[in-house]
Amino acid sequence: MRPTNRLHLGNYFGALVNWVRMQEEYDCIFGIVDYHALTSEYEDVGKVNENVLEVAMDWLVSGIDPERSIIMVQSLVPEHAELHLLLSMIVPIPWLERVPTYKEQILQLQEKDLSTYGFLGYPLLQAADILIYKANTVPTGEDQLAHIELCREVARRFNHLYGPVFPEPESKMTQVARLPGTDGRKMSKSYGNQIPLSGDPESASKKIMTMMTDPARKRLTDPGDPEKCPVFDYHKVFTDSAGQKWVREGCTTAGIGCTDCKQRLLENMLPVIQPLHEKRKELENSPDHVKEILFAGSSRAREIARTTMDEVRQAMKINY
Repeated sequence: MRPTNRLHLGNYFGALVNWVRMQEEYDCIFGIVDYHALTSEYEDVGKVNENVLEVAMDWLVSGIDPERSIIMVQSLVPEHAELHLLLSMIVPIPWLERVPTYKEQILQLQEKDLSTYGFLGYPLLQAADILIYKANTVPTGEDQLAHIELCREVARRFNHLYGPVFPEPESKMTQVARLPGTDGRKMSKSYGNQIPLSGDPESASKKIMTMMTDPARKRLTDPGDPEKCPVFDYHKVFTDSAGQKWVREGCTTAGIGCTDCKQRLLENMLPVIQPLHEKRKELENSPDHVKEILFAGSSRAREIARTTMDEVRQAMKINY
């Protein structure tokens, strides 16, 4: 994950819940990729350092376990940058230009000057992040499939030119619960519609109670459609099937109001986020402990990365 801000509930249910489960089945390496943050935030780097700790704390609160998994910071493993540089010698520019998210993000972030090689090359840096550990599996959302396919192409090209060094990683598609922002759009800091993962329950309650609902329900007596209501997306995550049935029937018959619906959601939601908030407070009082975890994990990651780079340099005949 890029350290651009504290994480929100969309990050938690969209990725972290699955990552925590994967620790039971895989040897996992989780990277806070601060180089990637610079691809779009290079003009405002003041908070990148702080956000590395913010993301790390949110990961630890969520259940990412440094005893079972490696938690590392990208820039503390400089072999990422070295492999990215060497791969850039062999990857055609059109491979990078055709990545769908490249043009999409340029359109979405028009307030930023993204006409840099760093931004064009971030999918290749992402490939280096994966290949440096010879990862065979990458948890992937649908929007990242093109990135993993590029990574596979890069591995094939390198192996063809210099001999077999890298495995071709497979995507692991996981079931994702999508939580919209409080205004119905994608949850994002830039929209100001996010609910922090470890925010205090009082703040979360205020955000939920002012959250938009089905626009067709202008009056209490108007029936609604839960599938058009962002609040119901939250019920799908926090409320059991019986509770969802109550919401659906009450909404479609105008038997309950939007306030009733939101209050039922909070009854189920607050017991989930309250412990996360309390754990976060404990970690915020021990920043040095969090840094120790990051340094130790990065050191473990670097041992793997160094071994890979020895093989890469030997394959490319630059192991003087």
